[in-house]
Amino acid sequence: MHKHLRISLVIPAYNEEANLADCLEAALAQTVPFYEIIVVDNASTDATAQVAARYRGVRVVHESRRGIAHARNAGFNAARGDYIARIDADTQLPIGWAAHIEAFYTDPINTQTAWTGSGAFMGVPLARLVNFTYRTLAFHSNRLLIGHPTIWGSNMAFPAAMWQKVGRHTCVQRGIHEDLDLAIHAVQADMTVYFDKTMPVPARLRRIEGSRAQLWDYLQWWPRTLKQHGYASWRICWLIGVLPLYLATPVLNLGSALKRGTAQVLSAFEV
Repeated sequence: MHKHLRISLVIPAYNEEANLADCLEAALAQTVPFYEIIVVDNASTDATAQVAARYRGVRVVHESRRGIAHARNAGFNAARGDYIARIDADTQLPIGWAAHIEAFYTDPINTQTAWTGSGAFMGVPLARLVNFTYRTLAFHSNRLLIGHPTIWGSNMAFPAAMWQKVGRHTCVQRGIHEDLDLAIHAVQADMTVYFDKTMPVPARLRRIEGSRAQLWDYLQWWPRTLKQHGYASWRICWLIGVLPLYLATPVLNLGSALKRGTAQVLSAFEV
């Protein structure tokens, strides 16, 4: 009988009762079972914890300090597997995702490597263009700006030994990308980051749904993270990333609104 790797799946969640059930059902349907699934309830005010508790084999960890970095840390610290994987609560894993991670870490050449994939964003107009743009900016542009790709928090895995080595050094303040911060610390600790374009995870691009002011603040996180870690390339990041994305977002919002309107019209005709 094949003995599977012990992979802990960590899912930080704040007010995710609407998305969490689909996320957990996809995680539990994997062809290779996770060693454990941990949902970190980050002081939610809805039924996030109760939804998670309904699923057998899912462990709920509570973190009262608000913020994705605190929630992530609580989940990583609670993990008991030899490998730690992380997704977000609004993602839905492809059925072979865990098997893909296991195959990657079965190869001894990857014992010092953090694995990451990209997103296949759901419900957005011009989906191919959006996904291509995201891959280019998040992974290829970061490779040019800092010498390696980021680790994307919605689609990632790494040896537990990496967290034991870098966890206490990672930054927890708001206003920076905690996953990019993790990638920087991992590389500083002589790990490598491998970007795998063959295993994207369906996710929601929720940042474009808020106000323009919220979006503008969020877009500053990328250059701010680079600046905090001493990369002079943060200025280039602002020009090639922040400004173009901010200017392009109204087009995506308009496309999303038109797409929702068309769906409502078609639904009315089907009644």
